[in-house]
Amino acid sequence: VPDEVPGPACWCGLSGCLETWVSGRGLQRDHAALTGQALAAPDIVAAAGAGQSDAVASLSRYIDRLGRGLAMAVNLVDPDVIVLGGGMSNVAGLYPALPPVIARHVFADAWEAPVVPARWGDSSGVRGAAWLWPR
Repeated sequence: VPDEVPGPACWCGLSGCLETWVSGRGLQRDHAALTGQALAAPDIVAAAGAGQSDAVASLSRYIDRLGRGLAMAVNLVDPDVIVLGGGMSNVAGLYPALPPVIARHVFADAWEAPVVPARWGDSSGVRGAAWLWPR
């Protein structure tokens, strides 16, 4: 999308990395850039749920960006399931909204893998890391 290039600066030193768009902070930054409102991601999600048009638009852009990013992964590895983690994975509205966005960008006639939250919520990454610790 032309207005996403070159994208915001990333902590890694590059610009426009996917993380700068599809994280809670990415949602906050995008919302602030277009509305001038400095809201936390949960507040943007709540405002979108209440029908506030600026927040609905910000969350829609977030879902579109996340869906396009996930479609790239689907095109590369064709997963049987997509598991979301991190703080934004707590946004229940992502799960019904993402599959049609992903499907639009998948290079296949049909795509039907489910998008689900991590079993232990946004703590799943920490739990997985703990399992890697030598015993």
